[in-house]
Amino acid sequence: MRNRLSCWLLAVLLLVVTAACAVSSTSIPTPASGRNDTQIAQPASTATFTQQIAQVSQTPAFTVTFTPPATQSQPTQATAWQSSISPPQPVVFAVIGDYGSGNHHEEDVANLVISWHPDFIITLGDNNYPKGSAGHIDEAIGQFYHSYIYPYQGSYGEGASVNRFFPTIGNHDTYTDDAQPYLDYFKLPGNERYYDFTWGPVHLFAIDNVETEPDGVGASSVQAQWLKSRLAASMSPWNIVYMHYPAYSSGDHGPTDWAVWPYASWGADAVLAGHDHTYERLEADGIPYFVNGLGGAGRYEFEEILDNSLVKYNADYGAIRVEATDTQIKFEFITREGEVIDHYELGN
Repeated sequence: MRNRLSCWLLAVLLLVVTAACAVSSTSIPTPASGRNDTQIAQPASTATFTQQIAQVSQTPAFTVTFTPPATQSQPTQATAWQSSISPPQPVVFAVIGDYGSGNHHEEDVANLVISWHPDFIITLGDNNYPKGSAGHIDEAIGQFYHSYIYPYQGSYGEGASVNRFFPTIGNHDTYTDDAQPYLDYFKLPGNERYYDFTWGPVHLFAIDNVETEPDGVGASSVQAQWLKSRLAASMSPWNIVYMHYPAYSSGDHGPTDWAVWPYASWGADAVLAGHDHTYERLEADGIPYFVNGLGGAGRYEFEEILDNSLVKYNADYGAIRVEATDTQIKFEFITREGEVIDHYELGN
């Protein structure tokens, strides 16, 4: 999975050699300045080559250069043809946790998140304080994030044309009718309690690890086996698992025993959770674990600091900004004042 870019580059170079042997120095003109290579008229003998270049145009930028062989009529005019493929824009998404208070702290974080113009937003639970009621859910969520929700039927403005808001269930969301107001408010993939989706190079897996989940919350549960099989089937460069209860945390609630699943061996690259109203980055089994519960509700103190804790912060509210390409993914925790507290990168 992680070697796809190398394979694509090798394939393109093989195509270049094949095309070079088939055409003369006058067969492929040097592209005019400012023109897109795929828009330049090519002889029929090179049409397939051009099409194949276009098919891999979603890979990061690279340059293909070759020199066609000289001919007897033009022995000194062999030219190099160069194809520069523009890289796709990176996918940017925001991660908010324990945010659904409807207060000015949540508003500040929402303004920060919207200023990033993220492709989508994921949540780490507790979307609707204090009891997950139907009467408060639009104030808690739609008031600030309606432009990312589809279908949106609340009262705060226009919704999105496609859904770009992907929450997970928190314990506060379940306090009214086992999260029925939450399930009624959103239209999500799968069974809507746990589900997965892909966006560009990122495959995301939303887990419901609150005790009320009917398919179980332990590592041998039906839900866990679903995650294991979906991770095994994923062909994405990055696999991100997110949920409410953290497997590891130095905050007030601390670690959650039943949330400790073998995410890394199943294929996850990172795990995100909330519940403790802090920010923390930890490491276990060679992958990062993030706790982010600073979306707007009251902040917590740190208690017993775990040995695998690397970064801790609880001085202000904020969110995680994630930026991903096929070869790199970057996580930054940023406060509502715009201060970058933590920066972490993974590369293929």
